[in-house]
Amino acid sequence: MKFRLFFAAIAACLSFSLAEAVSSTTKAHADHLLNATHSWNGVAYTPYTTSQPELSMIRLTIPAHTALPWHTHPFPNAGYVLQGSLTIQDRESGKSRTFHQGEAFAESVSDVHRGVSGDEPTVLLLTYAGAEGKPTSIPVDKQNPEY
Repeated sequence: MKFRLFFAAIAACLSFSLAEAVSSTTKAHADHLLNATHSWNGVAYTPYTTSQPELSMIRLTIPAHTALPWHTHPFPNAGYVLQGSLTIQDRESGKSRTFHQGEAFAESVSDVHRGVSGDEPTVLLLTYAGAEGKPTSIPVDKQNPEY
């Protein structure tokens, strides 16, 4: 009987301590990597869908020294470089910008562009704010799809 009371007391103390620990937990820390109303090349985003929104996320691995096909995106999307580097080239303006590991970027919409990896494989996390049934990337000039 004494052991039951002893274990009951320990159990009560442990449950009280756990409940106290959970209630005193601090907030999560957020590093806001990107907020954008325009793409990396300065072109402002415009309203893009009245249909069912669809979010998608892609982890894209590009071999070293590889140029992706020229393509467009029909809606806003953002990327984050997990590994390596990516140079985005805008075909019409000739502008380019390189993003390195740990950097986020806002992709262009409707502008023909491509990504080019550097000296090592590039791994990207791409997030699309799209529309149901619409592709995330559209090749141009009869080129192969980007992925």
